[in-house]
Amino acid sequence: MNRSGCHMKTALITGSTSGIGLAIADALSAAGWRIALHGLGTANEIANAVDQVASRATHADLPRHFDADLRTASAARRLIADVEDSFGHVDLLVNNAGIQFTARVEDFPITKWDDIIAINLSSVFHTCAAVLPGMRERDYGRIINMASVHGLIASTEKAAYVAAKHGVVGLTKTIALENAKSNVTCNAICPGWVKTALLDAQIDRKMGHANLSYLGAIAALLSEKEPSERFTTPEHIAAAVLFLVGEAGSNITGISLPMDGGWTAQ
Repeated sequence: MNRSGCHMKTALITGSTSGIGLAIADALSAAGWRIALHGLGTANEIANAVDQVASRATHADLPRHFDADLRTASAARRLIADVEDSFGHVDLLVNNAGIQFTARVEDFPITKWDDIIAINLSSVFHTCAAVLPGMRERDYGRIINMASVHGLIASTEKAAYVAAKHGVVGLTKTIALENAKSNVTCNAICPGWVKTALLDAQIDRKMGHANLSYLGAIAALLSEKEPSERFTTPEHIAAAVLFLVGEAGSNITGISLPMDGGWTAQ
């Protein structure tokens, strides 16, 4: 709760109808936060996500789902306004929405580049810019930007993703510095391989290129990059979010936390 203790905390997690975002929403709901969900899915998938998060809640305020196409600046900023209109305030913003596509630079489709930069980087700027005035006015706010190990290093055939995630890391540092004297923190989390739908296409590609089984492709991906040869789980990342937004994380700002099994230590 904020320093005054006058209201229940509200968290908006983009891209939270599945995967990492849904795990974060579950953990925050169980910890007493009101949850604003956002993300793609069928009506049934969205309803199931809302029900799942509601089942974790320790209070009577049910989670709500908000729709926004984060490829456009106006929609990203309107998302913040819609959540503030519905809940009164946003105390925690988790920018988790993201997409991926792999190709060499010269073969990278322009539309894919534009969409990845828009969703993975520009939407982070727009949601942060929209939420910060209210956070500063209340003298409380937490922003967690889901970057990636690819915000710290590069890999081939991921030009747009690497560029966007490096941008998120830089943006996170700038926001942290601009708000360092307030009770508003901004941090990034940089996961390595996490077994979610975003990784499935890369597993399929590895299977085809190297003529590997599904499990063989997973083992190959892990052994190429992560010394631990283990996936980070969505629940691990959710636990890191809880730490960063808790009292122990109140003076942590501007960091980019690798959760990568030693990937960036090499």
